[in-house]
Amino acid sequence: MGSSSYSSSLIATALILLLFHLTSFHNNLAAKHTLHHSYSTATRHHHSRRSPPTTTTNPRLQQAYIALQAWKLVIYSDPYNFTSNWVGPSVCNYTGVYCAPFPHNTKITTVAGIDLNSADMAGFLPNELGLLSDLALLHLNSNRFCGLIPQSLSNMTFLFELDLSNNRFVGPFPDVVLSLPTLRYLDLRFNEFEGPLPPQLFSRNFDAIFVNNNRFSSVIPSNLGKSSASVLVFANNNFSGCIPPTISNFADTLEELVLVNTSLLGCLPQEVGFLYKLRLLDISYNDIVGTIPYSFAGLAHLEVLNLGHNMMSGSVHEGICILPSLQNFTFSYNFFCEEEGICGNLSSKGIAYDDRRNCLPEKKLQRSKKECDVVTEHPVDCYSYQCCGGSGGGASGPLAAPPPPSHG
Repeated sequence: MGSSSYSSSLIATALILLLFHLTSFHNNLAAKHTLHHSYSTATRHHHSRRSPPTTTTNPRLQQAYIALQAWKLVIYSDPYNFTSNWVGPSVCNYTGVYCAPFPHNTKITTVAGIDLNSADMAGFLPNELGLLSDLALLHLNSNRFCGLIPQSLSNMTFLFELDLSNNRFVGPFPDVVLSLPTLRYLDLRFNEFEGPLPPQLFSRNFDAIFVNNNRFSSVIPSNLGKSSASVLVFANNNFSGCIPPTISNFADTLEELVLVNTSLLGCLPQEVGFLYKLRLLDISYNDIVGTIPYSFAGLAHLEVLNLGHNMMSGSVHEGICILPSLQNFTFSYNFFCEEEGICGNLSSKGIAYDDRRNCLPEKKLQRSKKECDVVTEHPVDCYSYQCCGGSGGGASGPLAAPPPPSHG
């Protein structure tokens, strides 16, 4: 009981601080990371509550009561009985519901957070959720919610974190999230969203964007705006096109870029090497051609680099292999024909690596000479091609393209 009471107190404190932070409307990212760690840890505990004021004299809690009762009616499966105590007006006692002082008047209590992560509930989100206008966080990870995201969420002008991941939501990208002025963390991964991503997504003041494992099918916009995102995860969608040179607009903040299995084409632009804060870059399982940009030698903070399962060729240049922070380098299932200097012996530097299925003459488990000759006879000149897939940054394919790599 002591541990549960502590975590309930911790999340209440975190929400109070968060709401004060939002009213000032300053995007202090360092403070955000500290706060996010505090309440994302605490929200794993659902069952200890404070005794809140009743809703009879508090219209904000009365609105929350209406919203939560409407939601309970359209939750058709609740195997862990999260909503079994969603009875009566004392909404701050409901499992998964967290209250805090209203930032504009701390004498008033309001519903500031909902965390139903891993509840395995089935149902949908009713329009009445828009009555929860003071929410700072909404966590619905790992449930079976389905349907469309209601436009009424636009009323949540304090919302800082929105996690809808691991559900069954459908429809186009939920544009309503772009209208939320304080939203910084957006997680839509592992759903059934489809269609294009709006260009505005790339110019909003988000700290983290997760849209992987959906059915999005657009290209990455050629004119990416200035962004404050530190994490971009777009893996396992069908974007096609190329990485545009304007990716460099993310240089001041981006630390993780994950584009695994997104049907990307063309060459890597030199501008990827301008993302000087990158710690993780994973562009594996695409159709990227050409050589590794020499600008990658400037990625001093890079720890993990995965270029595997593409159609890249040329040399693995030493500038990458001597990066001071590099711990893991995968470039298997390509057509590289040379490892410069220390790149041929990365284990001596304690770097985990995978160089299988290339065209490296001194290494085992490489491609056949026949496969490699097709590529070496038609080298790709990345400076000569323009991307035909809707965004700049490289070729959608050379004049004489190498054959698709054998992933067997």
